[in-house]
This record gives sequence, structure tokens and C-alpha cells, in this order.
Amino acid sequence: MNLTASTVFVPGATSGIGLELALRLHALGSPVLAGGRRADRLAEIAAEHPGIDTVRIDVSDAASIEAAAREVLDRHPDLNVLVAMAGVMEAEDWRSADFLATAERVVVTNLLGTIRLVAAFTAHLQTRPDAAVVTVSSGLAHVPLAVTPTYNATKAAIHRLSEGIRLQLEPAGVQVVEIVPPAVRTSLMPGHEENPVAMPLDAYVDEVLAILEAQPDAREVLVQNVRPLRFAEAEGRYDAVVARLNATDRFAAAAAH
Repeated sequence: MNLTASTVFVPGATSGIGLELALRLHALGSPVLAGGRRADRLAEIAAEHPGIDTVRIDVSDAASIEAAAREVLDRHPDLNVLVAMAGVMEAEDWRSADFLATAERVVVTNLLGTIRLVAAFTAHLQTRPDAAVVTVSSGLAHVPLAVTPTYNATKAAIHRLSEGIRLQLEPAGVQVVEIVPPAVRTSLMPGHEENPVAMPLDAYVDEVLAILEAQPDAREVLVQNVRPLRFAEAEGRYDAVVARLNATDRFAAAAAH
């Protein structure tokens, strides 16, 4: 993935990791399109950061994805990188009677949304040089957080999906890169921006970009903080890491009381 000479579409770029990554790639010289649901926030980003284009997209809505893809490719036919950043993380209690609506919403946004996004751009990307699809999983794909079972499951699915589509897309000239965040201080869940266990956002994106610059052919982007989760099972530490994660995470602790 070329950080300085790609045309990049980042659905999920109105806040958090997606916004910070979009701003950094723009600063490095790559034309960037920021996508998101909130038209007011997109207008703010365009006004505050001249040169960043914006497009409204709701990844939980198939029609919105199709319309956004047409708009993006019409305005930027040189697009060669898709960063499927948009996602939601919500607490659930499977002992209650009302978790199902939350679980379904998380699946539609995180998993089906990613599948639909990639499907909307794969034909085009196969025609572009230095093309890449960037997926976003999580350390929780490998070690579960008790309060977010469906989020964990969707991110595990994104991990395996990334490995599967890589086998098809890389021979067709499209790199598949999986970003695997640990806990990062964003607004993904209420109070997460003040979570002392989480990485500062700037530090996380610094490390991601350093990895991509040093390893342009990277398949997984693993910062140091996520490695204990990513390799817990392979290294025989799974039970201990699960226990430690769920003892120290503020959301797990809150749900236990």
C-alpha cells in the first residue's frame, strides 16, 4: 500500500481511527475521500481540511453503499484504495430478553457492511495499479470481551474474511491489508475516550503508519499493544489473557456489577 500516492476512500472517517487515518493520509499527499452517515460532520471535515473530499454513506444500508460507490467512482475514477473502517461496538447481555436487536445491528454494520463495501469496489480495483482493500478487525477477534460477544464475533469473521479474499484478490492485483486495533481511545463506546487501558489515538495511528511505511506489503498491521491478544492462543496463554482482559477492562467490570 502506497501511503503517499494512492487515492483512498475511507467510509467511517467522521471520527476516531477512521478520521485520524484519513487526515494523516491526506497530509502525506494521498487524495482522500472521507465517508460517513452524518452530513453535518462531513461538511465540517471538508471546511476544516481543504482538499479532503466527502461522501455520505451508511454501511448498514445496501442502497446507500451502492449510491456512494457510484458517486465515488464518478468523481474519482483513479480510486485505488478502499479502507473499510466503519463499524459499531455495543454492549449486550445475552441473559436478558432484548439483546437480539443489538446483535443484529452489529452484524449488519460490521460484517455485512464490510462485505457489501468490498463487493461494490472489487471490479474497479482490479483495473487500478497498486490497488488495496484495507479491512479492520480487532484484537477482540482473538480474545473475547465478555460484554461485546457479537462485536467479537464480527471481528473474528472479518479476520477470516480478510484471509479468504486475499487468496482471490491478490492474484488479481489487489492487496488485502487487515488492520487489527487494540483498545484505542475513541468514541466507539461511551467513555472509551477516557479508558486508561486503551492506546491514545495519535500514538496508535503513528504506529500503524510506521508499519505500513516500513512494510508496504504487510498483510496484518499489528501494533505492539495488540500482539498479546493476537497470539494468545498460539502461545498457550489464551485463558490467562481472557481473564486479564475481562478483569481490567472498564466495560467488563461495569457489566459485572
